[in-house]
Amino acid sequence: MKESNKKVLTKRDITLLGLRSSFLQASFNYERMQAGGWTCSMLPTIEKIHKGDKQAISNSMKDNLEFINTHPNLVGFLMGLLMSLEESGEDRNLIKGLKVALFGPLAGIGDAIFWFTILPIVAGISASFAEEGSVLGPIIFFLVYFVIFLLRVAWTHFGYNLGIRAIEKIKENSEIVAKAATILGTTVIGGLIASYVHIEVVSQIVVNAEKTVSLQTDLFDKIFPNILPFAYTMLMYAILRTRKVSPTVLILLTFIAAIILSALKIL
Repeated sequence: MKESNKKVLTKRDITLLGLRSSFLQASFNYERMQAGGWTCSMLPTIEKIHKGDKQAISNSMKDNLEFINTHPNLVGFLMGLLMSLEESGEDRNLIKGLKVALFGPLAGIGDAIFWFTILPIVAGISASFAEEGSVLGPIIFFLVYFVIFLLRVAWTHFGYNLGIRAIEKIKENSEIVAKAATILGTTVIGGLIASYVHIEVVSQIVVNAEKTVSLQTDLFDKIFPNILPFAYTMLMYAILRTRKVSPTVLILLTFIAAIILSALKIL
């Protein structure tokens, strides 16, 4: 049952809520994931909405301390949406149900857009500048990430202003956006692999005084150009998928193998 439709939150409150959303993973744990940081971020807003009603604040905190695991860059949208409903006095079961229903799709959309698309592209561009000794590399990456951080505030205002109307929009577009971004991200990452993974065999076979066969140019490149980088990338992918080995371990093994094979003058 609705208690009140009177607005008590100001634009400043929503802006601060968006900035506090950066605390989302400050209390991360394997039982409730981001619940502690989520509740901490929204608590000042909840207290202002309920104006000292300890029971209402307690009920809201109890609901918000339940399991949640969503995307840090888009969490402000969900926070703004739920605070709009809380402020409007919507039923607690509705608010809790929307939180449970939406944090998963938002996590999928956020992963597809940010981790698998925007950041790999920007990292690739920035690395290219850095390899050439240009200071633009780290500056570009920092500025893009800073803009992504500031967009938390915009997402929070958007979710708050959209309110209950956001439900249908998310249901209609989440699958399309996530799928399109994933395809784009996969294509870009494939291009980055081809550009940045280099393996070249330096060993040569001496046939006679006049003929020396290079394993790289005369054998591997003749069979399949870049076959070694492709094979190594697929090997790492297979190990990640089937053996569940940590990426950090694979990186360390790659460094060790590169040092040893280079010292032996094989690669």
